[in-house]
Amino acid sequence: MTTVARSTNKVQEGQYPMTNIDQSITVGFIGLGVMGKSMAKHIQNAGYSLHVYTRSKDKAVELIESGAHWHDQPKTLAAACNFIITMVGYPKDVEEIYFGSEGLIMNARKGSYLIDMTTSSPQLAQRIYAACEIREIHSIDAPVSGGDIGARNAALSIMVGGRKEDADAVYPLLSLLGNNIVYQGDAGAGQHTKMCNQIAIASNMIGVCEALAYARHAGLDSSKVLESIERGAAGSWSLSNLGPRMINEDFEPGFYVKHFIKDMGIALEAANELGLRTPGLSLAESLYKQLADMGFSEKGTQALYKIYENERQMTRS
Repeated sequence: MTTVARSTNKVQEGQYPMTNIDQSITVGFIGLGVMGKSMAKHIQNAGYSLHVYTRSKDKAVELIESGAHWHDQPKTLAAACNFIITMVGYPKDVEEIYFGSEGLIMNARKGSYLIDMTTSSPQLAQRIYAACEIREIHSIDAPVSGGDIGARNAALSIMVGGRKEDADAVYPLLSLLGNNIVYQGDAGAGQHTKMCNQIAIASNMIGVCEALAYARHAGLDSSKVLESIERGAAGSWSLSNLGPRMINEDFEPGFYVKHFIKDMGIALEAANELGLRTPGLSLAESLYKQLADMGFSEKGTQALYKIYENERQMTRS
């Protein structure tokens, strides 16, 4: 079987070396959403033979015109590829694509690599790993952070769970998508790490919104305030990248509100199983659900600012 060329240096815990890329492998990509399309394009641009599956062929037109092969079902893609990346919306979508007679696990080649980059539950990642073991297939959970900007710039943070040697084998592909690739441990460890990421973002987003709302209430120039505070102790990715979108009332999705609500639900459930209280996460989930009820579930997470805008208008009236 053709495999990705590996570096002679073994990957150490928490870091990866640079490697040469074997251009001869066949890569399947499932899920061409806000982030997935850019990710698939990076793989194609690197010279890999790319196969894609989407429920709607329209989403794949640009890639098809550049030489990608489109499939109308996961099982035919699985039969054609030896490395398959999935980047879909919800755990139920992951379950549908991986399990069942038409799914990846039953139809993937022996010795192939299945890499789920969806933010999903650690328990589901472990189930996929166990099912793949029986079929002699390699399984990796590798969720990402960085949104549409990180996906476009191949600057995602990638959190890897699974067998260590499998993580080494898929590094050349992951290195096309991100610049911070960290091996976290056994199956499910990547998803657990992504939960840590989402928990940190959840409360931070509240702080970003409240800071910019305060600036506006105080009659300050929000852009100048942002210029001052983003480089100090308050600095964060959300403040620097989403703060300007809030100020400009640009609420188009880099990461959907509906998907963030899904992620927070997974994190709350996992934290509960660990016996851990997460009041900040609970508050953020309640605010985002309120935002969804206002009709913003298809907007980006920065739309949380609308809650504070609305409260300001109500106070004035």
